[in-house]
Amino acid sequence: MIEAGEKVKMEVNLAVEFQDQDLNGYNTVAEIPGSDPTLKDEIVMLGGHMDSWHAGTGATDNGAGVAVAMEGVRIIQALGLKPRRTIRVALWSGEEEGLLGSQAYVKAHFGAFENPKPGYEKFGGYLNIDSGTGRVRGAGVFGPPEAANIIRKLLEPFKEDGVVGAVASRMRNLGGSDNTSFNQAGLPGIGMGQDPIEYQSNTWHTNLDTYERILEDDVKKDAVEVAWCVYQLAMRDDLLPRFAKADMPAPPPAPTPEPSPSPTPGRPAGRRSVRPE
Repeated sequence: MIEAGEKVKMEVNLAVEFQDQDLNGYNTVAEIPGSDPTLKDEIVMLGGHMDSWHAGTGATDNGAGVAVAMEGVRIIQALGLKPRRTIRVALWSGEEEGLLGSQAYVKAHFGAFENPKPGYEKFGGYLNIDSGTGRVRGAGVFGPPEAANIIRKLLEPFKEDGVVGAVASRMRNLGGSDNTSFNQAGLPGIGMGQDPIEYQSNTWHTNLDTYERILEDDVKKDAVEVAWCVYQLAMRDDLLPRFAKADMPAPPPAPTPEPSPSPTPGRPAGRRSVRPE
């Protein structure tokens, strides 16, 4: 309109309120207790992040992943299945600010390869959904090739739905989603690869990220596939293989603090929140 010579006016009504009573974010965690007395202390996990950008409602980023994770555990319960290991579903907070929820959870409950906590050796993998409403096509698995081979085998029943397999990863850097919080600790994080339906184009971090962008058939199939995988991991005789001590990739270097920007005259210096990519 401006280019056409129109005089543009905009009227905005704001009804906002800031609260400072509680500045913490909270993860939402639930579980199906393991049924095998010898394995119930071992944990397999699935999840997505509950927080979203302010412009939309966060339907694809990441309401879809949250719904898939919740539906996955609902399917397992509805079928009356009794997993041998405990299945834990986690809906993370603070992902968009730098994976804050999953980072804090991993540090509190598992530690890291270099400084493990008692539950570290009893962890059997975390499956993450955070790439929009698209159908699952495969998985990236942190660990040796044997771990990816197991996930690839678990996904074989879904070949007719276009699932193609799994690949192994050695990357311990934090990245695009919460599975990398586990990877950084040397634990088997599993990122599910999906069709990019409008993701990182129309719906990702925009005001178009709303309910009607969800493809119902895709997310239903995703929930079935995630439920199958996490249940099978909970039923195996052994935990998912990890890197041997001598083969564990080195952790990423600690980030260098950025200098605070020079304050604008009359205004205090602010802080920047940087999301690792």
